[in-house]
Amino acid sequence: MGSPAPLGLQGAYALGNQTSQDELRARLIAVAGELLLTQGADSLTMRRIATEAGCSTTVVYTMFGNKEGLAEALYLEGFERFRRRLAAVPRHPDPLEYLTSLGPAYREACLAEPGYYSVMFEKAIPSFEPSERARTLARAAVNILDRAIADCISAGYLVPTQPRKIADCLWAAAQGAVSLERAGHLRDDRVYASVTMAAISRYLVHKDTIPMAF
Repeated sequence: MGSPAPLGLQGAYALGNQTSQDELRARLIAVAGELLLTQGADSLTMRRIATEAGCSTTVVYTMFGNKEGLAEALYLEGFERFRRRLAAVPRHPDPLEYLTSLGPAYREACLAEPGYYSVMFEKAIPSFEPSERARTLARAAVNILDRAIADCISAGYLVPTQPRKIADCLWAAAQGAVSLERAGHLRDDRVYASVTMAAISRYLVHKDTIPMAF
């Protein structure tokens, strides 16, 4: 293959401008996330975010439209961070081993991002309701779980059914345990491990094949 065609001055400017826009957007989301975590939802004003980020309020409005758009950006950023953590789990040749290894990663992802977690699952911004598009993208963040379950079904570990049915059951079990832990009702991951193990065991073809990590 030959070398890519030169961008030219206009193309280089457009690429550089897009990069700077992306970096600015990422910074504004990070600032908003930190404010939410440390100061609460009332701190999420366009003026406050602009001041903390060192830009004009016009820039913030241009990026997000309004506070609702900013909240949705936080919501989606949280799920994207979540997706990256799950995607970083090393693949294992055995699909059941890989599936069970996603369990601790899910818990760690939830506990590592308390500000984003509160937007994703706890209505930290009371007036915010994710759009249908945002909900679809959020659910897509855990598609890695669907694919892992599909591989387990193909390998004969799990009963033949729709992978999402099992994934949603497992997600609900994990999420409930994490929520209790975040609220201070659980001191460690033992209940989390137990309920997620029970959820996946419900669908095992051979009940003596007990997953050890989830």
